[in-house]
Amino acid sequence: MTERRPRKDAARNRAAVLAAADTLFTECESPEDVTMADIATAAGVGKGTLFRAFGDRTGLIRALYATRLEPVRSAVEEGPPPLGPDAPPLQRVPALLDALLCFKLDNRHLALALEATGSDSPYQAEHYERWHSLLRSALEQIPGLTNSDFTAHALLAAVRADLVEHLAGQKGVPREDIRKQLASFIAEVLGGTGPDEAPR
Repeated sequence: MTERRPRKDAARNRAAVLAAADTLFTECESPEDVTMADIATAAGVGKGTLFRAFGDRTGLIRALYATRLEPVRSAVEEGPPPLGPDAPPLQRVPALLDALLCFKLDNRHLALALEATGSDSPYQAEHYERWHSLLRSALEQIPGLTNSDFTAHALLAAVRADLVEHLAGQKGVPREDIRKQLASFIAEVLGGTGPDEAPR
């Protein structure tokens, strides 16, 4: 019993920290405003607990992002079409980008905070490389489409968190308008062979 208690406490503290960080990033004016001290206070734990559990602010942001993204990740890796691995690439590419856009619209400040944690280059960040590899693989299956590597980069640029924040947060473009514009852009990039219907 004495060995289980620390693990139970650690799990409870981790959940409290992630919940507190989630709330703070959702309600903040800017992601830079959210500090480790703020998160520790909101979670009711010491700063040392945060650093032991997550290493640093970047580690905490990555853990929170992964937790929030889990339903999307599961749908992409194991779900049915159009997101899942068995979907035809012309359906899957728009679905992947729409899912990523919707996630960033719902988690704008958290996504901004994560993209700001890239080391020397945001394109070398693990989360970016994962999405780029996924898109590139799907694009490689589309006949007649050349340079899938660059095309994946170009498509991901359309859903960068800073652009999403600029459009939705600063310019006030409605969510469905952004989704329709993205769908139209993807269709043009893929040679006009994207879905005819706007995303639901």
